[in-house]
Amino acid sequence: MSQSKQYVIDTLSTKESWRLFKIMAELVDGFETLNDLDNCVSIFGSARVDPSSPLYQETEKLARLLVEEGYGVITGGGPGLMEAGNKGATEAGGKSVGLHIHLPFEQNSNQYIKTRCDFKYFFVRKLMFIKYAMAYVVMPGGIGTLDELTEAFVLTQTKRIKAFPIILYNSSYWNGLLDWIRDKMVSEGFIREEELDLITVKDTPEEVLAYIKRHVII
Repeated sequence: MSQSKQYVIDTLSTKESWRLFKIMAELVDGFETLNDLDNCVSIFGSARVDPSSPLYQETEKLARLLVEEGYGVITGGGPGLMEAGNKGATEAGGKSVGLHIHLPFEQNSNQYIKTRCDFKYFFVRKLMFIKYAMAYVVMPGGIGTLDELTEAFVLTQTKRIKAFPIILYNSSYWNGLLDWIRDKMVSEGFIREEELDLITVKDTPEEVLAYIKRHVII
């Protein structure tokens, strides 16, 4: 092997090693910033929802109701439904956490965050969502929202974390996915029917709050 090729390989290896320190720094920063958080609910959902949307207003209402019952709210810290969650929590005087991910588009942080962490790595951010949440509320969203949903589901399914409420909001949005899981995954033996009991579906902020209060005592 030529010296130039060996130099490139060594340089790439060094860069990968230094990346570990960047990951560790994000972990440490997250743990130190969020260490005193308790009784929080993570709310996920699309960044592409306008404040005039009923979904935005329902998310805002849900966050307000949670705060009024003593829960804090964690979101991805961005616009859309994340902003709605932080807004409802902040205006109700409660804990309003934003786990902001740096992206090249559509992911500016919102103005309603009280406690903020910044991340480059999605997997570190997802760890913080799970570690500091007592329940998950999954509003309608895209692939990022599905990623956060499936992360929580598989960790609970495999008992890597203690089971906690995973709530899908808006049955008209999620029922098609759940039907597909039953028709394909369950029927072909990839998951068991009873594992779907790890997920519940609700259609109003009041229903979500009542379900969380039954399963998460503070």
